[in-house]
Amino acid sequence: MEASLRAPFIIRWPGKVPAGRVNNEMVHIVDTYTTLARVGGAEIPKDRPIDGVDQLDFFLGKQDTSNRISFPAFVSNQLYAVKWRNWKMHLIWQEKMYDVPQKLPLPKVIDLLRDLKEENDVAALNTWVIEPMVHVIGEFEASLKKYPPIKVGTPDPYTPPGN
Repeated sequence: MEASLRAPFIIRWPGKVPAGRVNNEMVHIVDTYTTLARVGGAEIPKDRPIDGVDQLDFFLGKQDTSNRISFPAFVSNQLYAVKWRNWKMHLIWQEKMYDVPQKLPLPKVIDLLRDLKEENDVAALNTWVIEPMVHVIGEFEASLKKYPPIKVGTPDPYTPPGN
């Protein structure tokens, strides 16, 4: 279940990034934009939402923890789950690639430190963790209201004429 969400992130920058440092902190691919912009001295645009967070101090070893503690996990345009710290809350369940996705009547909460295979729903014993994840969803939805997705006028090349 963590396949594309938990992947190695390797950096080599001799004299800048400490060699041999290993950790389990959260970094998202979108963080490379903001981090590399800072490395290059560029300013981040302020007229649009930017999903990435600057991770340079974390990468350089100036801080022990990542600047990211959460992110919403989408499949296509559907929110499937939310990761917050070492927890994941599933809203849609699809255990195997070809299974039919199932919208869950109640979120399934997983403690990724104890259950990386995501076999045990621990929501009943950890209701406190749902609130920060609902907050992540609320922040994301608020950003969509402030910055609505741009409708591209180009027709979908896979849509047959007349549809």
